[in-house]
Amino acid sequence: MDGLSITLIAIGVLLILVVFAGAKIVPQGYNYTVERFGRYTRTLKPGLSLIVPFIDGIGKKLNMMEQVLDVPHQEVITRDNATVTVNGITFYQVIDAASAAYEVSGLENAILNLTMTNIRTVMGSMDLDELLSNRDEINARLLRVVDAAVEPWGVKASRIEIKDIDPPKDLVDSMARQMKAERDKRATILEAEGRRQAAILEAEGLKQSQVLEAEGRREAAFRDAEARERSAEAEANATAVVSKAISEGDVQAINYFVANNYVKALESIARSPNQKLVLMPLEASNVIGAIGGIAELAKDALDNQNARRGGSGRPPST
Repeated sequence: MDGLSITLIAIGVLLILVVFAGAKIVPQGYNYTVERFGRYTRTLKPGLSLIVPFIDGIGKKLNMMEQVLDVPHQEVITRDNATVTVNGITFYQVIDAASAAYEVSGLENAILNLTMTNIRTVMGSMDLDELLSNRDEINARLLRVVDAAVEPWGVKASRIEIKDIDPPKDLVDSMARQMKAERDKRATILEAEGRRQAAILEAEGLKQSQVLEAEGRREAAFRDAEARERSAEAEANATAVVSKAISEGDVQAINYFVANNYVKALESIARSPNQKLVLMPLEASNVIGAIGGIAELAKDALDNQNARRGGSGRPPST
């Protein structure tokens, strides 16, 4: 092998080395920064790219996908001097590879410390009750502050979540007792309200029943008065009829009238609650005889009355 062949082989190997040194393949989801003599020149996107061999070099290899950063446990003192232990999680994504590579040293450590500091600031400005009940507000405030702080670094904070808030055990016991007392209070109030409502409904029902009872008594009184009025009217009519019959000389009418009242009197005596034993040594013939005697007296009275009327009406004899 002569010198020319060796030279050609060397040139070929050198060309291959130059091609491999200048060709760079960037995987999907990554960006590479290119430095020329230590100075940033440009950013390589995913795919095959070419650089100047032996002059340009790869500076930083940055992950452009969204990444998760765990925030470790730390103690936070709230506004009402309660000490709690909290931890969280941060989601961020590199938007500008050059800024993320050259604007901050130790990007993940910077984001972590910035998040932990703002967690203490935001949660320290709130009371314990607000801290435990307003996690969404805490997350939103943290996201606004951290996102504004990391923007010059070419990073976008997409989400910050508080994972655990652990108060001390004695504080948890106090909160449990407070919650139990509050629930007992609400239960007592609800029971009192139920009893009050039941008493109101019972009073309304009693009032309604009394109104209905009064209306019933009024209606019954009206009916009794009407019945008594009709009974009195019927008695008056019967008396008038009997009186008219007597005046016209009908003996049977007075017999009926006297016998009816006599029987009603005997019925009243028999129904009297004060009488335990009633002895009535009466016979039907005696009753009929008494009625007959009364009827005869009435008849004689009527005859005398008619005779006086007739004598006064006749002319004297001559």
